[in-house]
Amino acid sequence: MTETILVVDDQENVRRLLKDYLSSQGYRVVQAVDGQSALFTARYEHPNLVLLDIMMPGMDGFQFLSAFRKENQIPVIIITAKEEETDAVLGLELGADDYVIKPFRMRELVARIRASLRRNEGGKSEPHHLRVGEIVLDKAAHLVTVAQNPVSLTPLEFDLLETLMRNPGRVYSRGELVDRLQESGFAGLESTLNVHMRNLRRKIEKDPAQPEYLETVFGVGYRIAHKGF
Repeated sequence: MTETILVVDDQENVRRLLKDYLSSQGYRVVQAVDGQSALFTARYEHPNLVLLDIMMPGMDGFQFLSAFRKENQIPVIIITAKEEETDAVLGLELGADDYVIKPFRMRELVARIRASLRRNEGGKSEPHHLRVGEIVLDKAAHLVTVAQNPVSLTPLEFDLLETLMRNPGRVYSRGELVDRLQESGFAGLESTLNVHMRNLRRKIEKDPAQPEYLETVFGVGYRIAHKGF
């Protein structure tokens, strides 16, 4: 399932910039212009993470945090200007998880987002058995079967498949997959990742040229199709 990010900022150009870039990285982005509308949007859209500006008209970021933390514990990253850094520290005391200072590099922001989401996922018990259609992955036994037939995967292919299977239907950009696999020792580039994906398809798919599971989302990255079983 695609992860949703709620962007809360009263400046339209900032919201548009963040939405365009984060959408290109495979995230679903929803927006709010102040704290009050952000609370309503969060209750309706159920985001996985909030990017929060502090200085907003009406209900500001501090007031939003105080109310939001009474009902939700998902990660919140504050976006602040350098001269407002002390406000960001106060935001941390109110329950924010991290902050970035304007102007920031988009890749740095995405890295902070991924780290916050991983920490949040780490607090949940992850299943050792994953299943998508006829593919079953047993993390404890380091075993993958397709239609009950064992499939021999390299450690990197196993980690790549596990990443995709933990969120069926979620689109991962190539850059995001490279970043995640680096934690497992992968030191390649996005072009190298494409080779590993081709190899994985040859082992998983009945027809690698027309994959049933490992789908390419052109211009973005990869996902594993969400299939029942």
